[in-house]
Amino acid sequence: MTVPLSDPVTADRTDSAPVHATDTDTAATLLAALRRDLPNGTVGTGPEATGPYATDRSGSQPDGVPLAVVHATHTAHVQTALRHAHDLRVPVVPRGAGTGLSGGASAGAGSVVLDLSRMNRVLELSPEEQIAVVEPGVITADLDRAAGEFGLRYAPDPASAAISTVGGNIATNAGGLRCAKYGVTRDAVLGLDAVLADGTLVRTGRRTVKGVTGYDLTGLLTGSEGTLGVITAATVRLRPVPEETVTVAAYFATFAEGAEAVSALTTARVEPAMAELLDGPVLGAVDDAQGTDLRSRGGALLLLQCDGRGAAAEADAAVRRLRGRADSVEVTEDPAEAERLLAARRLALPSLERLGRPLIEDIAVPRSQLAAAVREIDTAADRHGVRIFTFAHAADGNLHPILVLDPALPAVPEAAWRAAGDIFTAALRLGGTLTGEHGVGTLKRRWLGDELGPDQHALQRRLKAAFDPHGILNPGKAL
Repeated sequence: MTVPLSDPVTADRTDSAPVHATDTDTAATLLAALRRDLPNGTVGTGPEATGPYATDRSGSQPDGVPLAVVHATHTAHVQTALRHAHDLRVPVVPRGAGTGLSGGASAGAGSVVLDLSRMNRVLELSPEEQIAVVEPGVITADLDRAAGEFGLRYAPDPASAAISTVGGNIATNAGGLRCAKYGVTRDAVLGLDAVLADGTLVRTGRRTVKGVTGYDLTGLLTGSEGTLGVITAATVRLRPVPEETVTVAAYFATFAEGAEAVSALTTARVEPAMAELLDGPVLGAVDDAQGTDLRSRGGALLLLQCDGRGAAAEADAAVRRLRGRADSVEVTEDPAEAERLLAARRLALPSLERLGRPLIEDIAVPRSQLAAAVREIDTAADRHGVRIFTFAHAADGNLHPILVLDPALPAVPEAAWRAAGDIFTAALRLGGTLTGEHGVGTLKRRWLGDELGPDQHALQRRLKAAFDPHGILNPGKAL
């Protein structure tokens, strides 16, 4: 269970529209309107009903519990809730499964949570067109399984696929294990139904493979963290299930050596579908939690998967370049054995959550700078005396350095924030970014200006104002 973290920017918000304080009269008016216009059981109030919706998996601690939760089951419910909130200037926090790791779904006092988890239908699945139309509450792995019945799959594969929703993945432009070859969520999204702040429903994008009419609002909404509109349906691309998959497990003495090996594979034009790298402390945590013995095999584990008709040849090319660098290399085409190995990666975060309070970071750097970023993370840990556990989507340069803190502490120690700041500064210096897939949320907003610069930051605020002139959609997040 993630222990709540304090929000580092609560006292210094710089939103174009401030977080609104909802007075008693406004709250009563809003609740009366929602109860009048929505079906019975749709609106939940009181701490017992709203408390579970105050934070997401990041544990970011808001300033109290939400005023209400609207459990939407149809687009019309979303439109009704937003129309009333817009008229009364009440903040609305869209939410899927609450698996976000940056505080993007945290909801404080006076806000209304728009719970989309019950909008969980696959509306259409077309094997001929290789597309699906889904509601935002569909679990990512469930869509993948539904597509599998037709020899297809939904390529985005976040580690949380078994519990995260497609809508939440779209809101953060989630990456995942297969994105090195197949791209991030944005690359799979063709079109969206989205409700704007005033309740207007817009349909963006297309069902066709190609289309460039107008501005790319689908791409803009994807990754906007619920600050521009609320997604109520998505048209997504499906792909054929690969005919062949080969999994390679390589153990190294150190995480840095594993990172250097991945850079060597990139230089050699080896393009695996997946390249996941876990350091020794993460392996130890997985062993303790899951009863495995991975840490005894080495100080870092690199998991590669090659797929498609040329999978065996690609895996052979990878193995040739790994031998001599790795302490040991194993190859399997057995799906059960591959799933056992991948389970270690998917269970990395749950295993770390057993050790203490995780502060989860999400930098990405150019692939050639992966090893340099690893060294910067180690330096930050030593400089500030904090424990950092790191795993990575190594083939696309996306690292997750996780600071595991004492759960008895009431707030994140300043040393941890300083270490995080050093890591972010290093990522930018190496030509990278503050977040590869988790989003900015609340936890990274203090560093946002360092990456965007004043002119781009101002432009993005103007875009926000065009979509949401009263600033009610997820205020205090992303920008």
